Amino acid sequence: MLAIIGGTGLTRLKNLKITHRQVIRTPYGEPSGALTFGEINDHHVVFIARHGYGHTIPPHEINYRANIWALAEQKVSRVVSVCTVGGIREDLSPGTLVLPDQIIDYTSGRRHTFFEGGDKPVTHIDFTEPYCPKLRRRLIKAAKTSHQQLREHGVYAATQGPRLETAAEINRIAGDGGDMVGMTGMPEAALAREAGLSYAAIAVVSNWAAGRGDSKHHVDLAAAETVFQDAIEHVHRMLEALVKVDGD
Repeated sequence: MLAIIGGTGLTRLKNLKITHRQVIRTPYGEPSGALTFGEINDHHVVFIARHGYGHTIPPHEINYRANIWALAEQKVSRVVSVCTVGGIREDLSPGTLVLPDQIIDYTSGRRHTFFEGGDKPVTHIDFTEPYCPKLRRRLIKAAKTSHQQLREHGVYAATQGPRLETAAEINRIAGDGGDMVGMTGMPEAALAREAGLSYAAIAVVSNWAAGRGDSKHHVDLAAAETVFQDAIEHVHRMLEALVKVDGD
């Protein structure tokens, strides 16, 4: 079954025919909210709002472990994360959809692994390719069949939040090779890998990162919200196409 994790601005899927909701208890505490089960074009899907259904959980306080564990417990095999980012690379202007293929992690203090505690052996996961290549290919195919413009590569820089970055920090990230900046990419991607889930992300560029484009002196968050709401319609079309490509 396919799971979709919604980020900022996406607390529900309008194209999801809801069948039921289920509260899940996990060994790692409470997930961001109940899992919402339903169908998109007659294909089973489960959805969770990463920031809570009232958008009340900031990025550094999200219980990523509980969210991923809850999805894995429901026999989910594939996870698509929908997230918002600030564009750093010149071709990642507001409104662009991009499929990241690499991550740089700048977060700190987050519970980032299931493999801790005296009763668990030391376990190392391969994270050379943090996003599942097979699921990425399916998303690229879904974008093409639904006629959605999609940048197929990019490096996601995960920052701590909840504040936005300074222009100097964005310059540093660009120098490190970051193409876009967001706050929720890690440890979500790594936890999905630990749980054995195929994981990929659709990143919606809602604004230029600090110091770039029209964010040279400040980031207009109201304008970013408008851009995201317009772009999310394209994400919905991609997801509708994905379930046909991906199946149950």
